[in-house]
Amino acid sequence: MADLVDKTNLIHMAEESRSAFRILSNSSNEARNLALECLSDSLANNNAAILEANKEDYGIAKANGMPESMLDRLLLDQGRLQTIAKDLSNIIHLDDPIGETIETRRMDNGLSLEKRRVPLGVIASIYESRPNVTVDISALCVKSGNTCLMRGGSESINSNLALVDTIHSSLLEAGLPTSAVQYIANPDRALVTELLSLKKHIDLLIPRGGESLIRFVSDNASMPVVTGGIGVCHTYVDTSADLDMARAIIVNAKVQRPTVCNALDTILVHANVASVLLPLLAKDLSKHQVELHCDQSSMDILNTNTPDMVLKEALQEDWGKEFLSLVAAVKIVDSVESAIDHIATYGSGHSDAIVTEDAESAARFLNEVDSCAVYLNASTRFTDGAEFGMGAEVGISTQKFHARGPMGLRELTSYKWLIRGTGQIRG
Repeated sequence: MADLVDKTNLIHMAEESRSAFRILSNSSNEARNLALECLSDSLANNNAAILEANKEDYGIAKANGMPESMLDRLLLDQGRLQTIAKDLSNIIHLDDPIGETIETRRMDNGLSLEKRRVPLGVIASIYESRPNVTVDISALCVKSGNTCLMRGGSESINSNLALVDTIHSSLLEAGLPTSAVQYIANPDRALVTELLSLKKHIDLLIPRGGESLIRFVSDNASMPVVTGGIGVCHTYVDTSADLDMARAIIVNAKVQRPTVCNALDTILVHANVASVLLPLLAKDLSKHQVELHCDQSSMDILNTNTPDMVLKEALQEDWGKEFLSLVAAVKIVDSVESAIDHIATYGSGHSDAIVTEDAESAARFLNEVDSCAVYLNASTRFTDGAEFGMGAEVGISTQKFHARGPMGLRELTSYKWLIRGTGQIRG
């Protein structure tokens, strides 16, 4: 394992990140793409050390009783590494946002103004469990000319260090500084507090993890923070919905990968279709061992029509809960307005969907649900940088300042004004 980082080392790492930023932000797109090409090739074809490190992390986590939902997030296998490598190829082929001219103006006094897109700077990220995040953040930062300072969870430290070693080799092959991507190899949580104090060195902090981590970072960071990732995702089935479509969307949103933030948590069903839809939907979900937490109205329907199913009464805390497992809450509502009100009360601003054939209901839901991703007749599982054509994301922002939704290359940029004159002075 790499040497443990202390407070002094941490400040030095942040200073190195700043120095590397001056190099990376002025490097060519070709050099940055070459680093990502080398990384993609290594992940796909030279990954034995990464798999071995992940096997060690996984074994320790399982022995320590880590829940299945978290174990799934921790796991790396050949299939997942191939997917990550493919995502890197997609990032490589994205247009370089750096240096783009956003706007130009010619003033009456002859000044020529250009608004140009530039990298943000040094980006720090604190995250949990998922080692693929290490690659996503590194790749998007390198491509966009930013440097990154990362601190993952203790449960994935061996995997992350193996990945960072591979990233460093790729940067070297491209002639770029390895300090452009740095990893804090110390699980001591006291260092998180120190990291949050480094406003002088860090331009943006992105936490990815559970509610307690995000709240702690938001409350204590000295630098700007983009938060999100907590997904309390709803799907509302309207009275005019195609019920076969609704069943397929709900099953996909709940079971395709239940441990991630864009998985479905609460099913809202219009009362007019509940007695037909719910028994069919419950049977669909039971095939995947989904546990349903039902309000009284949905419980009455299901107890009558599917008496062999094991159901649980929904508790107040189930509304607004991110389950991250094969559990879903079910509630019957009497209108699209009621569904919107429920989401406004209990949602997290992440991803919410309506299934309907009624244009008025669709328009109202899309306009009034105040989430970063609002869907019509589609699964919430698409809220993802790769699925949005961004290659990957450094996080999914549920706030409204600077970035909202999946954060890709453009969301890792700012701009500056370039003013060209011929000796003008202000009178």
